Amino acid sequence: MKLRNRNIEKLHSDEFDVLIIGGGINGAATAAALSGKGAKVALIDRGDFAGSTSMHSSNLVWGGIKYMESKDFALVRKLCKSRNHLIKSYPSTVQEIRFLTNITRGFRHSPRYLWIGTWLYWLMGNGFTKRPRLLSPKAIKQEEPIIDIGDSVGGFEYSDAYLHDNDARFVFNFVRHALNHGATAANYVESLGAEREGNIWVTKARNVMDGQTFDIRAKVLINAAGPWVDQHNTLTGQKTTHQHLYSKGIHLIVPQLTDSQRVLAFFADDGRLFFVIPMGNRTCIGTTDTHMEHPEVDVTADDIDFVLENINKRLTLDKPLGQADIISTRCGVRPLAIKADQGNDRDFLQLSRKHVIDTNQDSAHISIFGGKLTDCLNVGDEIAEAVAKLGIELPDQGFRWYGEPPDAVKQQFMDHAKRMNLDAMTAATSSEPLSSRLWRRYAEQAMPMLEKIRQDPAEADILIEGTEYIRCELEHARDHEMITQLEDFLRRRAKVSLVVHHEQLRHSKGLKEACRVLFGEQAEERFEAYFAQNRDTAQPYAPKQEVPS
Repeated sequence: MKLRNRNIEKLHSDEFDVLIIGGGINGAATAAALSGKGAKVALIDRGDFAGSTSMHSSNLVWGGIKYMESKDFALVRKLCKSRNHLIKSYPSTVQEIRFLTNITRGFRHSPRYLWIGTWLYWLMGNGFTKRPRLLSPKAIKQEEPIIDIGDSVGGFEYSDAYLHDNDARFVFNFVRHALNHGATAANYVESLGAEREGNIWVTKARNVMDGQTFDIRAKVLINAAGPWVDQHNTLTGQKTTHQHLYSKGIHLIVPQLTDSQRVLAFFADDGRLFFVIPMGNRTCIGTTDTHMEHPEVDVTADDIDFVLENINKRLTLDKPLGQADIISTRCGVRPLAIKADQGNDRDFLQLSRKHVIDTNQDSAHISIFGGKLTDCLNVGDEIAEAVAKLGIELPDQGFRWYGEPPDAVKQQFMDHAKRMNLDAMTAATSSEPLSSRLWRRYAEQAMPMLEKIRQDPAEADILIEGTEYIRCELEHARDHEMITQLEDFLRRRAKVSLVVHHEQLRHSKGLKEACRVLFGEQAEERFEAYFAQNRDTAQPYAPKQEVPS
């Protein structure tokens, strides 16, 4: 909390080149790019960083193969290049993974036609990944026995990429990069609207935790509020050439269905791609695509029934998946960018996730519409160009603001871990070596963790049963990651509440100990507040009934 409190002091005492509203993937990448290039940057979010769409993804980093059917080849080419760039820039986190797709009788295209499409997709990605394969029904069954091939006419396998850990963790690491380069960022700070005074934007902000209000002054205002971009533009009186449509997507987290490290892809009953995605010792299934009128969404019984029905039709499990198998759910909206004069009657299933940067030169205001994780590096660079055109000096224009540290730094870390015999010490805690896990999550910031473990091996103890998070990670989160609410750690800096049942957490002695590490004397209060404010997401949302007066 000390870091957050210091930054809030700076927010109302300093003047900034740029204020960014929203700490999802667009805002976080923008903050990292601009601060890395030398701008004086402020970043706020009314909730936690990555607290909305950016924590509800499929954890996939893909080149947009579904846009091949709509012949949006320019977008596919751009996304494939972005995917390749992320794999090269974050080799510990963004990794190639195979997608095995089964095609059933009566589908609109034959497996061979789709397989040819995957070759075009592979070529558009510069042949960066492994080559596609055409598969017979028998070959599909041999490689993935849980797939029901009763109605199969064959399939194919191709490559894209996925996030090895957690989407929200990946987003926060951009915030961390921004902080390292001098940005001032704070979560739970809400913008109440902004006005232009001369050449300065004055944003009225509210500290959500104590209700205090203050002004933030900046030359340029960037609206990166994700699904709430339109709402914030209304607050600031900004008219834009684009607006958002909303599509809800959900995923179910269930026990591990297959130990193969590949994504199983199908076409759901509504015709869209449907995935079975590895998540450590869990499996993530989804997604849905439901048009919404507003960005506030939750999982309904119909959503869950749709996913369960589709997956049970396509897999041969010992027993069908049911409500009792659900550990947790993910539920968010995709903000889809459309021209403001096109209205809301577009076929949103045909809309892409491309981002649009809408700049008002006269008022030095930028809105970011749409976007997806795969394209985040492009967003950062394009916003930096737009900000420079607004007159903000970027003294380090050529600075590489993203990516893992150089190989020499990683080797130094791994050598230190080897000298300590770290992985042998902790071999029973996970199938993945602890050294690899710490590097992937924290990179060079994991160096002090090694020293803590060397001095006290208990620092490598797992605190919360059924997870892979050790004591010194909790201490690092407390001191460096602005953990303000317990959910910030359980759901976003880590993925604990995704992979551990809600009721198991409620009765976890390890979680109470983790609360003591994170919050000290306020541990019991924060523990109780978490369970009072956060429902069991494995259960469908049941709106409160109005009691007649």
